[in-house]
Amino acid sequence: MRIGEIIAAKRPVFSVEFFPPKTDKGRVQLFDTARQLAGLELDFVSVTYGAGGSNRDGMVDITTALKDDVGLEVMAHLSCVGETAEGLDSTLDRLRNAGIDNILALRGDPPQGQEGFIRTEGGFGSAAELTAHITGKYDFSVGGACFPEVHPEAADLDSDLNYLKTKVDAGAEFLITQLFFDNRAYFDFVDAARAKGIEVPILAGIIPVTGYEHTKRICERCDATIPADLESAMLAAGGDPEAEFNLGVAYAAQQSAELLAAGVPGIQFFALNKAPATRAVLGALRAAQPWRAAHGQSITQ
Repeated sequence: MRIGEIIAAKRPVFSVEFFPPKTDKGRVQLFDTARQLAGLELDFVSVTYGAGGSNRDGMVDITTALKDDVGLEVMAHLSCVGETAEGLDSTLDRLRNAGIDNILALRGDPPQGQEGFIRTEGGFGSAAELTAHITGKYDFSVGGACFPEVHPEAADLDSDLNYLKTKVDAGAEFLITQLFFDNRAYFDFVDAARAKGIEVPILAGIIPVTGYEHTKRICERCDATIPADLESAMLAAGGDPEAEFNLGVAYAAQQSAELLAAGVPGIQFFALNKAPATRAVLGALRAAQPWRAAHGQSITQ
């Protein structure tokens, strides 16, 4: 089913991002995670795409198996990096033939060691170009990425939003944010996007912190800010893995509940192919149903 239609018919929606594993053990873990989380009524899952197509075959294989073997609705990430239009069409054809309905169109990050994005000859230079190509030639439901704290390469929020609107004008039906920890950043970003005429649903990207140092490295790569209060609490845990995990789950649950109570259309969890933290957060949200507050209903009804 098309994700644009799912979001239009149901609020809120919940999804999880996976990445193609590099080992057989990792594949077993991914599918174990997917089956555990499927029991919490996921609306869809997404599968990432390696820089330069490094995980392209793995993405297609995992995406298809999650749909056929686990019964999940799926979205495949597609990136411009290192790809020609012909190569991308080959992947799109495989996905369409496998019954996949949804694509997240991305420019993509440069391969490790390469400074800046380099357009491949015969390829695309932006996610907006890729989106326009897909929507002009195929019948996928296409989504795009956005950045509450501004894309690292953008001059400022205004120019970032001007570019984001080109993705939507090219046919992106929904947007999913980069991870963030400060809900005010999301709320302010959505207000600014609406003022620019960007009216599509904007899903919030949330990562439950399961290990502080690992999450800090992820944030450094994508220019996401860890709030001072959360950082202080994590440091106070003294490197205790259990304490960091419990704190991360509690913070993500509280953060998500506030977003849902305010009427966010959905949340995508970055689970890193592991079930426990996302299962705990999503299970708590399913039990408490904070989104009822957005409709003036008591969450204890």
